[in-house]
Amino acid sequence: MELKPIFSVITFLVFIVLSIIHIYWFFGGKWAASSAIPKLESSGAPLFSPGLTATAIVALGLLFFGLISLCLGGIIGFDHEWLTYAGMSVATIFGLRAIGDFKYVGFFKRVRNTDFGRLDTRFYSPLCLLLSVMLIYLSL
Repeated sequence: MELKPIFSVITFLVFIVLSIIHIYWFFGGKWAASSAIPKLESSGAPLFSPGLTATAIVALGLLFFGLISLCLGGIIGFDHEWLTYAGMSVATIFGLRAIGDFKYVGFFKRVRNTDFGRLDTRFYSPLCLLLSVMLIYLSL
């Protein structure tokens, strides 16, 4: 049984869900928004406040990453040399995100006592690592 199409669809669905969440935030949704941004441990203030443009770019990027996943898995009949490079690039982005900045995000962060820190340890970083591994598999 070929795993690439299955991994491709799973990866695509994850990217679509993440893209939809960002679109929801773009249109003013508040659900989970406060737990999606790292915060300073001392004051609880967010490290940054993404604007509408940044949120839209992330939503479109996630959608594009999902389409790359479908192409790599052979679901979409678009085959081009650059797809391997694109897949490996996206895998690298999510692998680096899983490792983190050694302070606020990733497996090796020091600030863990915030809502974001706890969710990052349990969900966000493992999901990024999983996406990275699946995209490496799809790209090879």
